[in-house]
Amino acid sequence: MLGYLFLGIAIATEVIATTFLKFTSGDNPKWWAYLIVVVGYVASFAALSLSLGRGVPLGIAYAIWSAVGVVAIVIISWVFFKESLTWVQIAGIVLVIGGVGLLELGGARTAA
Repeated sequence: MLGYLFLGIAIATEVIATTFLKFTSGDNPKWWAYLIVVVGYVASFAALSLSLGRGVPLGIAYAIWSAVGVVAIVIISWVFFKESLTWVQIAGIVLVIGGVGLLELGGARTAA
């Protein structure tokens, strides 16, 4: 169970780092955003490594990490940066979540 806690930390720090990438671009990049991005990505990979070391299977960890990250970034981009979110994109989010759910379900069945 501790492995999934570290996976949650990996996801949160990766989402924070990716969100702050927005502030490193454009005509007036913010120097402090670069620091948040670097620290966030380093923390994310460290936490992902700790998650794997605690028994979370690599394929499952990466699927959850990337899917939750993608969905979170899409929602954050829509809410905070007023980026578009169409019905087609919402359907894509549902498919991503469903795909990860199937991977988790399939992994649980083979392990039993």
